[in-house]
Amino acid sequence: MIHVLIADSHPIVRLGIKQVLNSTSELKVIGDASTTTELFEALDKVTPDVVMLEMDIPEINGIATLRKIKQEYPDTKVLMYSGQSEDVYALSTIRAGAFGYLSKTADVDYIISAIKKVAEGNMFITNELAQRLAFDEGTQKPRRFFRKLSTREVEVLKLLASGKRNKEVAEGLNLNEKTVSTYKARLMRKLNVDNLVDLLQQAKALELY
Repeated sequence: MIHVLIADSHPIVRLGIKQVLNSTSELKVIGDASTTTELFEALDKVTPDVVMLEMDIPEINGIATLRKIKQEYPDTKVLMYSGQSEDVYALSTIRAGAFGYLSKTADVDYIISAIKKVAEGNMFITNELAQRLAFDEGTQKPRRFFRKLSTREVEVLKLLASGKRNKEVAEGLNLNEKTVSTYKARLMRKLNVDNLVDLLQQAKALELY
């Protein structure tokens, strides 16, 4: 039996996934959480084989949450899932330690297959993503620029694009403001812009909004 913990901010999503997974003989949902606080409270009480983690989970962003899980619960495998752009976020989540990335638009059978594969310790990405990563190098400017960014830079850029100030970004990622300013300068250089407005436009081109 594969034990699963669901972390998603939407009650109807958690309910739907729970019903789907519990309808199989091989999977069982042993807990769910709507925020990162609830997630880590649950992880203190239960030991899931797989955590299904929403990219936009409230309080701490998904990648920072993933890193914390990897640090505090190293044996727990994380399957990220999101309605956000796959070709942007999948790569950064895999780099941060996720075992897979799944779109919320995926079919039920696909979700079940992904969980089983991750539970076995194998990586899971969609065929479409694998093809884009393999064959789409350099064909689109935003994606080419994205490949230059580290996972942490993507996190900073996403928060800036959502309207966060340096102080709020620092608090959200557990950094100091000076470090955030350094990341911002580095992002401008890597994305070939010289002001915040153009930086945020690049973030939109990368679909980080």
